[in-house]
Amino acid sequence: MRIAARHCWIYRSDVLDSGSIAPGEVVRVAGPGGDLLGNALYSSRSQIALRMISFGPAVIDADFWLARLIAAENLRHQVSPGRDAYRLVFGESDLLPSLVVDRYLDCLVIQTLSQGMELLKPLWIQLLADRYSPKAIVERNEGRVREMEGLPRSAGVVYGDDPGELVIKEGRISFHVDLIHGQKTGWFLDQSENRIAAETYARGRILDCFTFQGGFALHLSERADNVLAIDISGPALETARRNAQTNNIHNVEFVEANVFDSLSEMETAGERFDVIVLDPPAFAKNRASVEAAARGYKEINLRALKMLAPGGTLVTSTCSYHMNEDAFLNILAEAASDARRVARIVEKRTQSRDHPVLISMPETYYLKCVILSVQ
Repeated sequence: MRIAARHCWIYRSDVLDSGSIAPGEVVRVAGPGGDLLGNALYSSRSQIALRMISFGPAVIDADFWLARLIAAENLRHQVSPGRDAYRLVFGESDLLPSLVVDRYLDCLVIQTLSQGMELLKPLWIQLLADRYSPKAIVERNEGRVREMEGLPRSAGVVYGDDPGELVIKEGRISFHVDLIHGQKTGWFLDQSENRIAAETYARGRILDCFTFQGGFALHLSERADNVLAIDISGPALETARRNAQTNNIHNVEFVEANVFDSLSEMETAGERFDVIVLDPPAFAKNRASVEAAARGYKEINLRALKMLAPGGTLVTSTCSYHMNEDAFLNILAEAASDARRVARIVEKRTQSRDHPVLISMPETYYLKCVILSVQ
């Protein structure tokens, strides 16, 4: 049984008797022999019927939740000291399943992604307000997973004042973030450490694909001769240009275009780059889309490998949980073979440390970032 290994999810097909449980209720979970396994949040709609919040006996009250929050906070003090923005609570990895809390300066963003955490949202808002005295708490509950729980999508300020636009520092680069209207909870925090790490490899002519608001491009710009940054979103690129201006960076050109089309055109034209970054959105959002996603990852990595100058560097990522590490590495190996290039892994990276991976739950390991040296 996966629960014995401390996996947090129990699927509906594994529940023998749910009785007359209310949606979102905190329940005791017992094994087939009646032995207590722990406590969980119950969902009446999701295929994940139970999300374990304790393994063994526990009193589930405000003090229980506060202790979990403090444990998550203590880990971030170790792995994210001095950062302006970081993930304070990462759901199952912090044994707070379906709860996400991000901190941006003196503001917090909360996501309650199950019936149980939605019922607990008023308590969480109070706990967060009492402990951190934030200027604002914003909810970003627009994810599709909410619909699977029978919950409405919602976003807005739930405590304090509208924070407006913030400017956060990530390493040496400043970025404008919008907690209410921006992507995810305002910024792609999971790639923060990878963007900073990529600076080591910056040189010469650089191509940043799927740049969004210029994250990798601006980090790499200081050591580059010039950077070409491409994204299909015009509004995102407007923010990227403002980010460049804020940092007094003038060697980055932002281009609005379809990355797949641009890569094809540049390869045909014989373009060459010293460093290429591929940071696409999730191509494989479910198991059914893995095959199509693999073709997409293969295409962009193949074209990038063909355009790298000898000794060049490829920084390539997938943020799809369903595209596991072995499958992703196999795609890169096939792409290198087809491109007739020799590629060496110099770094295998994952999501930033404020997004820890629960070793008993592979679903929490979703971001793979591979840095290749290419001959």
